[in-house]
Amino acid sequence: MRDDRDRLQDILDAVAAIRSRCGGDRTPFDGDELLRVWCLHHLQVIGEAAAGLSESLRRRHSDVPWREIVGMRNVIVHGYFQVDWDEVWAAVDRDVDPLAESVRRILGQDGDVPDRA
Repeated sequence: MRDDRDRLQDILDAVAAIRSRCGGDRTPFDGDELLRVWCLHHLQVIGEAAAGLSESLRRRHSDVPWREIVGMRNVIVHGYFQVDWDEVWAAVDRDVDPLAESVRRILGQDGDVPDRA
């Protein structure tokens, strides 16, 4: 069974995947449907991982906008034809790096996240 540590690592891996292909200049994002879908997929992974985190971890780290992260995942999954590409770019450009910093901080706190079995 996947635990909070696994899910937090999933978030970091998805951010790294986004950063490996996208960042800084929006022009490639706008001109490449495959790149947009790549970013969208990894934002969905981030949302899925956040949704699977324990309620206790989310409460302890209420400074992270978990509800908004999961909400974006829900829009991606259930309202694909309503995806706002400006919002997707904003998440890629503005939100994923601070999220990764928060996740690294959470993982670095002794005793805060259960060790893997």
